[in-house]
Amino acid sequence: MKGKGTPAAVSARVPIARLTAMVFRTLIDDLHAQLAARGFRDTGASYGYVLLEARNRSLGVTDVARLLGVSKQAASKLVSGMLEAGYLRSTGAEDLRERRVELSARGQRLLENVEEIYEELEAQWAKVIGRKRVEALRKDLTTVLVARHGALPSVRPTNR
Repeated sequence: MKGKGTPAAVSARVPIARLTAMVFRTLIDDLHAQLAARGFRDTGASYGYVLLEARNRSLGVTDVARLLGVSKQAASKLVSGMLEAGYLRSTGAEDLRERRVELSARGQRLLENVEEIYEELEAQWAKVIGRKRVEALRKDLTTVLVARHGALPSVRPTNR
């Protein structure tokens, strides 16, 4: 893990929201670098949201548009790109407006690699703060999210 200073060298009270945004950005940047190193160089910024949802059910363009908060035209373009890259496969509908897609074998391999990379990134954190602290952090974040939402919320972008 790269560091430009010790905690004492950083402002004493950074808001948790800003810290979690920095952590998120760092983890996602590291994830995409590792995916590229493993041969997944054609993933787009929104692919993960769609693949995670497609892991559980087939999706239509309208579902993708709603999930990402984009137009049906933008969702259709994204789905077409994901089909072309082999992360999704068509379930057979002839009418493109009714086209449904599901996770392909390549999409499943990508998600498996993502989980492996996350484990590696967490292991890097454990080297810095210890495994018990990493697990305590996971438990605390889970507790806060469940208290706020009643369950762990979906991982999806918002349009605000």
